[in-house]
Amino acid sequence: MNIQNARRWAPRGKRVWLMSALALCVASGVRLALHPFLGPVMPGVAFCIAAAMVEYFFGLIPSLTVMLLGLGIADFLFVPPYGHITIVTRDDVVLAISYPLVTLSTITLIERLRRAQFGAEMIAAVALSRYEMLLRADNERALSRRVVDETHRLVRHLPHYHDAIILLQAVDRDAAQGAKEMAPGRLFANAHPDDIERLQRGLQPGRHRVRIGSGDGMHKLVECICERFTTHAGEFLILRTVE
Repeated sequence: MNIQNARRWAPRGKRVWLMSALALCVASGVRLALHPFLGPVMPGVAFCIAAAMVEYFFGLIPSLTVMLLGLGIADFLFVPPYGHITIVTRDDVVLAISYPLVTLSTITLIERLRRAQFGAEMIAAVALSRYEMLLRADNERALSRRVVDETHRLVRHLPHYHDAIILLQAVDRDAAQGAKEMAPGRLFANAHPDDIERLQRGLQPGRHRVRIGSGDGMHKLVECICERFTTHAGEFLILRTVE
C-alpha cells in the first residue's frame, strides 16, 4: 500500500538542526582524536557514520547537510596537505568520489526503511482506529437490542401483572436520590403508608415485604419483588406482589 505521507516521518524544528550540528561536532572531535593514529587513512568514516545516524533520527535534509559539511571538514583537516585547499591531490579526488557514494547509499537505504516503517505504523494506527469504531458500533447495536428486548419485556409485564402492581417508579441516574417520578398501581392504595414512605425513599431491585390492607381493615405482610426495566424512555422499577 502506498502511503502518501510516508515521506513526512522525520521530526522538524530547531532541535533537529541542533542535534545534527552536535553530531557533526562529535564526529569531528572523534576524528581529530584519532588523527595521530590514523593519519590520512579513512578521513570520512566518522562523518559517514554521523550522517547515517542523523538520517535515522532526523531525516534526509539534515543528514545531507551533515554529509556535505563533513566532506569539507574531512578534506580540509584530514587529507594531506592538512589545512590547505588550494592543492587538489589524488587523495582529494578519491575522498570526493568514495565518501559521497558510500554515504548517499547508506542514507538512501535508511530513508527507504524509515518511510516503510512509518507507513506500516500509519496503517496499523488506521486499522486500530477502524477496529475501535467497529467495536463501538457493535456495542451500540448490542445496547439497542437490549433496550428493545427490555421494552418488549416491560410491555408484556404490565398487562400480565396489572392487578399485582403496587407502584411504578422512573429512575433518574443524575438525581441525587435516584427517584424521578412514581406512579401508583392497583394495590398502592391498600399498602401501609409507612411502607410506601420507605419505598419512596429508596426502592431497589430485589425482594421486599409490604403490608397490604384487606377488606377488614387489617394489614397483611406480603412478599413483593421489584424488577428493573431499561427502555428507550429510561429506566423503570416495578414493585409487584409475588404470586
